[in-house]
Amino acid sequence: MSVRKQRLAVTGLAVLAPLLVWLVADPILGRQLEIANGDETLEIGAVVVALVALLVALAGWGLLAALERFGVRRARAVWTGAALAVLALSVLPLTGDMTGGTRAALGLIHLAVAAVLVPGLRRVSPPRL
Repeated sequence: MSVRKQRLAVTGLAVLAPLLVWLVADPILGRQLEIANGDETLEIGAVVVALVALLVALAGWGLLAALERFGVRRARAVWTGAALAVLALSVLPLTGDMTGGTRAALGLIHLAVAAVLVPGLRRVSPPRL
């Protein structure tokens, strides 16, 4: 299988994984994922989860491909560091106004994307010195 097809498969799994977490948290356990923003409440549904995961996966793929294309030494290691930094930054908003169940579910959603994307894209990236 070509590198492009493998990366496409990883991207698909990176979208599916957080959807499974959302499915368990929201419809099955009945924990509606909501974030309060003043007088407004933002409901986090399956479409939002899928779209954000897709955008993150495509951005990760794009960054890795750019690092490889421009011959960055140790592109895979540089990309992994950037990906883990993005993961760390992505959980900072989880300190906002939301229930503990929403906070836990969103944290698991973030981790689900990273758990698929980081090892998956690392695996299909050729090692370079």
